Amino acid sequence: MHLTLPNKLTLLRIGLIPVFVLAFYIPLFGLNNYITTGLFFIAGVTDWFDGYLARRLKQQSDFGAFLDPVADKLMVATALVLLVSADNADWKLAIPAAIIIGREIAVSALREWMANVGDKTRVAVSMIGKIKTMAQMLAIGFLLYGEPIGDFPTLIIGYLLLYTAAILTLWSMVIYTQAAWPSLIGERDGNNEEIP
Repeated sequence: MHLTLPNKLTLLRIGLIPVFVLAFYIPLFGLNNYITTGLFFIAGVTDWFDGYLARRLKQQSDFGAFLDPVADKLMVATALVLLVSADNADWKLAIPAAIIIGREIAVSALREWMANVGDKTRVAVSMIGKIKTMAQMLAIGFLLYGEPIGDFPTLIIGYLLLYTAAILTLWSMVIYTQAAWPSLIGERDGNNEEIP
């Protein structure tokens, strides 16, 4: 199989995950938060860039369509697990992290089941999904950095954005489940739905 440039960027994002984990735990002269935030930022940029290049170069592929969301979910889940493992606030971070990770598992399982039964329901990114993703990425970046930037309360904003992302995550899961419900109870009509 020939790997396109967008696919290589997606694989790079997956390859950054073990480096990210090592940078989180191995003492690096007090620079861990800068390095992990930088790696997470690079992952976010490549996420945007691989999709842009795939469309621009007309190199969209089934492999890329499968791999891109997997890479995103792996990086986000890894970052959340690392933050929870190092956090002294206990439930304040664990609750939204569990909601976000749990939703991804539940919706991925639902999508797989729907594909297996031949449902035509299509998942498209909506405005809720875009806002949720932006809030989630900014929240994780701020929480990884962890230090105030001047008078900017990085941690507080990070927590607020993470809870916002968790609420939007639940909202989008409810919308997705409503759209999939006819399939789940055996009343498929073949309509396409736009889901965040």
